[in-house]
Formats: sequence, C-alpha cells, structure tokens
Amino acid sequence: MDAASSAAGAIGEQALESLKRKMSLRRCEICSTEEAKYRCPRCMKYSCSLACVKKHKTVFTCNGIREKTAFVSMNEFNDLNLLSDYRFLEDVGRLADTAARDESSHRPKSNKFVNFLKNRARRYSICLQTLPIGFTKRRENSTYFSNKEHKFYWHLKLVFPHSDATFTEKRVPDDKPLCDILKPYIDAHESNPVIYQRLKIYAISPKSDIQILMKVEKRPNSSIRYEELDANKGLLENLKGKVIIEYPTLHVVLQNVKTDMVILGHDANKSSDDLIKGASSEEEGEIHDST
Repeated sequence: MDAASSAAGAIGEQALESLKRKMSLRRCEICSTEEAKYRCPRCMKYSCSLACVKKHKTVFTCNGIREKTAFVSMNEFNDLNLLSDYRFLEDVGRLADTAARDESSHRPKSNKFVNFLKNRARRYSICLQTLPIGFTKRRENSTYFSNKEHKFYWHLKLVFPHSDATFTEKRVPDDKPLCDILKPYIDAHESNPVIYQRLKIYAISPKSDIQILMKVEKRPNSSIRYEELDANKGLLENLKGKVIIEYPTLHVVLQNVKTDMVILGHDANKSSDDLIKGASSEEEGEIHDST
C-alpha cells in the first residue's frame, strides 16, 4: 500500500468517527423519534433504520446515490469530501487505464473497416449504417467482426427508462441470448448490488412483465415506433431484417408501467423488409432521410 492510500485510509477513519459523533447528537429526520444512524450520501438526510431510509427515498424522490461532481463550498468542505474526491480520481484513473488497454478502442475506423462491417452485416440480413466521423455514436462504437469465430461482437447500449438509467456493454457476442445480457443488471444472484438497487423496480418484477424494445429506424419523428425483441434469442437472430445505425440500443421496459413508447403492429416485418431493400441501394456510408 502506497503513502497516498495509507493517508486516505487514515483520513477516512477520522472522518467516519467524526460523522458518527455528529449523528449521535441528531434525531432521525423521517420519524423524529429514534437516534440517527445513517445519512443519505445524496440529500444528506438523517435516518435511523432501513424503513426510514426507504421512506425518505419515496418522500424526497431521492435515489440515495451520491452526486460525485456536486459543488461543495470551501466552508463546508471536510475530510469526507476530501476522501470522496480522492476515490473519485482513483476511479477515473482506473477507467482511463482500462480504456488504454482496450484493443477495440484503438482499432482503425477507416472506410475499409466500416465497409467490411457493413458487408458482413448484410450477409446476415442486417442493414448496418454508420454516421459521419465526429458523431458521438461513431466515435464510441466498438463493434467488430471476428473472422476466426465468424461472429459479431457488438457495442450495445441498454436503456432502463423506469429507473432513468443507461449502461453500455462492449464485445457482446451475437449469439448471446438477451436474457443473459440482462442478468448482470436485474438478476439478484449476478447483479452488482449498487446496480441491482438502482434497477430494483425491474428486479422485483416478474420476468414475464419485462419487454425488450428497439427503435425502428428510418421513420419520421412524428411516428416513432419500437419493435419487441425475443429475450430468449441471441442478438443476431433479433437483429435480422432490421436497420441498425452504428450499434443496437435496447430499451428495457415493464408492461405494467405506462410509457410513451408505441410498439409496431403486426406489419413490423413488412416495414423492416422494405427498409432493408431501400437501404441496399444506398451508397456505402450514406444515410438518407426517409421523410
């Protein structure tokens, strides 16, 4: 352990002791009867039990997750804030190192490479289209095709609208079932505790209530529609016959919770086929507005 880590540990212990002393002098701000034992990292409300913690999240619409980049004035800056900033910088350094070691991020994005991906996708009846250089989706896309394994490894974005959460998956094999892709997020045994807590509304819902939707591309903004995907099938099977711009974005929704997403009717397959035929006549790298 280096000197900085040792110093941070010492500061952390002192800060925690100081916080415990302060909390022992306070009452729970939810029930106002018991001595405070916990303090919310986000809204700084004091509570005494798990029941009060849950109640405060409902009453104050608080997710309980500390806002790491929130402004703190010098008058309020303490040892806990210092420790928090130190750990935040450690996390940033770790992510930067991981990105530097990620071979896919250094893969050339030349026209030859992009056209190769498009041609491979077309063999699987997938109309893969790309955005011009400079667009965010173009820069972050890490999708590649393995000639050795004859399969795609997709860059994938998962959107959980009911929890206002978005996650990115890299190198997802095209034969991996969608239900297995979701397990690290909503399965009690495989999910990270922090992610599980944030997506709890999905985790406690019956699996039959969970729908996986994908936006139908090449439609006017006035008539946006979504197609439902089969959770038991792999990415490749679900993407066949569809238009993909850069990489798939999957929206995970609950049937019993109202959303503004309109699911395409039984004519979805026909619409997708028409789009594929129209797109196949386009020049490589172009995206034409269907309107």
